[in-house]
Amino acid sequence: MLLGCIADDFTGATDLANNLVRGGMRTVQTIGVPRQPLAGDVDAVVVALKSRTNPAAEAVAQSLAALDWLKHRGCRQFYFKYCSTFDSTPAGNIGPVTEALMQALHCDFTIACPAFPENKRTVFKGYLFAGDVLLNESGMQNHPLTPMTDANLVRVLQAQTSLKVGLVDYEHVGQGRERIRERFSQLKAAGVRIAIVDAISNDDLMRLGRAVEDMALVTGGSGVAIGLPQNFANAGLLKATDTASVLPRPAGLRAIVSGSCSTATNGQVASFIRAGGAARALDPLKLAAGDEPEAERALQWARPVLAKGPVLIYTTAEPHRVKAVQERLGVKDAGAIIERALAKVARGLVDAGVGQLIIAGGETSGAVVQALGIEALRIGPQIDPGVPWTATVGSRQILLALKSGNFGAPDFFNKAFAQLG
Repeated sequence: MLLGCIADDFTGATDLANNLVRGGMRTVQTIGVPRQPLAGDVDAVVVALKSRTNPAAEAVAQSLAALDWLKHRGCRQFYFKYCSTFDSTPAGNIGPVTEALMQALHCDFTIACPAFPENKRTVFKGYLFAGDVLLNESGMQNHPLTPMTDANLVRVLQAQTSLKVGLVDYEHVGQGRERIRERFSQLKAAGVRIAIVDAISNDDLMRLGRAVEDMALVTGGSGVAIGLPQNFANAGLLKATDTASVLPRPAGLRAIVSGSCSTATNGQVASFIRAGGAARALDPLKLAAGDEPEAERALQWARPVLAKGPVLIYTTAEPHRVKAVQERLGVKDAGAIIERALAKVARGLVDAGVGQLIIAGGETSGAVVQALGIEALRIGPQIDPGVPWTATVGSRQILLALKSGNFGAPDFFNKAFAQLG
């Protein structure tokens, strides 16, 4: 095993694994720390945790447990993956987890780079952009759990860690590997231990990938991963294969479960409905009032409709509606109620014969995957940047697409099923 990865949510894990597969690495995503040995030839493992919004101490403990498992499998390099929108709060969790992993690996310097230009996430002069606007003007300032109100990543990360944070800006990145490494040395001499790195294109990420070839720990979004497979190939450790993304043939009925309230997912839900897709919304207030049949009624509606084509069951809503629900129920309780309901819906859909399932939203994906008892996923072909199809590893065959709320084109749902034929 060459590369051991720790991801702080399930959709982010598939996002990272997708980029490794595109680089020819045979990659498996595990749901939590594996309890059994992995079967087959594997170049990279992504341990998916549901730790992004946990208390920092819990996120650190889970991440260290994942690191210990990966170290015992002989991984040569380690990767901590978080969202390309750097989702976090002043209390963590990116800073505390990075610091703990560095200490466990005796690593005195690492990078932090959430850039993913293919999904319009770029970093310039240390500021994170989503598309053409700063992160805090992109809609992420309204995120229900981790509102991002500052686009300056040096400032954001410094608030979360006792380690000194610095910047490798585009002046150095654009000049290539040796100039980047020279800047690393300058920062280390100045006492910097974590460096935010600018990147505005895939070429920048490839340069950065070459520069971190001997770094014990790399942290970032999934974008930096595109430059890592080549390092292993150059060292004679990896024979890239064009069959790394091959999955079993699709079978079963088709469905979508959406809990994300991001701008992108709101658009995807609307696009699916406009195109004539069968859809039903769950009412969070009814669920909170103890109306358990709300989820069951959605399943009763879905069962006869599934034979005609994909169905969508969702709690996705505009920011003002989400805020109103949170004010009534509280942020944490609202999220937990919705996650439990969507997990129940997903279990019911699979029991009804669904074998091709799209889950929209990181927290929703985590709840659903755990509810289905899935322990590992084989990574397949990319649907849109950052979102591949995956296949469950084990006796019950399900094809899953775990979509980060912010990712995917407006027609993502129909496009994903069309790809399967």
